[in-house]
Amino acid sequence: MKKGLMVMIFLLMITACTSGLPEKTPDGYPGALTTPTIISPNGYPTPATGTTETQQPSPESIKDGVIKSNQKGIELDTLAQDYQEIAANMNAFGYDLYHLLSKDNDTNFFFSPYSITQAMAMTLAGARGETETEMANVLHFQLSQDDLHSRINGLDQSLYRVPENLRDMPDAFQLNVANAIWGQSGYPFKSPYLDLIAESYGAGIHLVDFVKSAEKARITINKWVANQTNDKIKDLISPGALDSFTRLVLTNAIYFNATWQKEFNKKLTHSADFATTADQIVPVDMMEQKGQFNYQYNDEIQMIEIPYMNSRYSMVLLMPRQSDLNKFIQGFDLASYNLLMKSKKQGEILLKMPKFEFESSFSVSNALKDLGMTTPFTDAADFSGMYEQGAQPLYISDVIHKAFVAVDEEGTEAAAATAVIVGATSVMPEEEPLEMIFNHPFMLLIRDRESGLILFLGNVINPAN
Repeated sequence: MKKGLMVMIFLLMITACTSGLPEKTPDGYPGALTTPTIISPNGYPTPATGTTETQQPSPESIKDGVIKSNQKGIELDTLAQDYQEIAANMNAFGYDLYHLLSKDNDTNFFFSPYSITQAMAMTLAGARGETETEMANVLHFQLSQDDLHSRINGLDQSLYRVPENLRDMPDAFQLNVANAIWGQSGYPFKSPYLDLIAESYGAGIHLVDFVKSAEKARITINKWVANQTNDKIKDLISPGALDSFTRLVLTNAIYFNATWQKEFNKKLTHSADFATTADQIVPVDMMEQKGQFNYQYNDEIQMIEIPYMNSRYSMVLLMPRQSDLNKFIQGFDLASYNLLMKSKKQGEILLKMPKFEFESSFSVSNALKDLGMTTPFTDAADFSGMYEQGAQPLYISDVIHKAFVAVDEEGTEAAAATAVIVGATSVMPEEEPLEMIFNHPFMLLIRDRESGLILFLGNVINPAN
């Protein structure tokens, strides 16, 4: 079955600038994919006249419509503190987004800060001037671009390290992170930009024809997304979302499938009540197991960390014991989260949590603008690091994200007020395990315990929905 599955797709679309921005940018791209769209200032699509001399690939570098840069992904021996710093930056951005996306949101939602950051970082690589400054500030990146992308590369490589005891058990843990860029054939992209994306993100440029065949390009990108996410995310980009002004689409896909370190006994799963609100109760399949867990428990909150068989990764569930989840979240910032993780204890817990499976799809554009990333979405945007002089300038038209998560007895499958007061832990008799029941809305995240990176983040409001 599905163990624990999480799938994230991030779609960023970049369009050529027009003299006036379109009244409406495309939206509704399903999927945890992030893509920027770029439009030209004069309003006319660039004719596909062929690649520039500096961009022309050798015949052997072309396969299935993909131009591979002469550069290859660089193997790096990155120091732990280097990628922990990048992970902390990504987490800060992730929490900023989380607060905006969850505010007044009374439905299940789930996203991957890591996936969104990857696609935005690939876009940042071509940004200059005020555009670069705004993007770096919102993403919490403090390093120069010369250092930033190699550090991200180091973090990416570290995530793939599998413990020796799992190397002969491929079904116990699967993590696939894939990047790709889809560029207009004939548009003069700069070779240094393509080289950087290939070296640091492993992304070759797929040449497509948005000008004459935007629908064909859409189908091609959707097939790539489905393939990278084990068919968990299909039809990411909806019909009409791409048009003749589209010049570049950057995609990031994450597929995560992991078995719990200790699986739940299916015979213990039972029907139980889950209070979605103070007035609404829904029946859910409640899983149950007793074991040693990292946890925190006081009058304000209950938190538990559930390890996967690949113990580098874990799921954290956090539920306010009294207050409304949305009110709690607005006062629960990254510093609160870090303090909570540092203060966690270990003990025997009787854990009861619901099975759930749901999908989220939304545009991130407005949230990014609210955080201060405004210029990249206007015709004042400067992405001149991407293209040769004289080419149509570009701007981001939309940023779309889609995610899928499924949690059951075997594991997880996924394709991405006031501060919390950490009081004294409630004391229970030694022979009695602490019972921790997640029976009203709670927050969940999946983290890399080594770097601290938060891969996925979201809220479970109604497990039965």
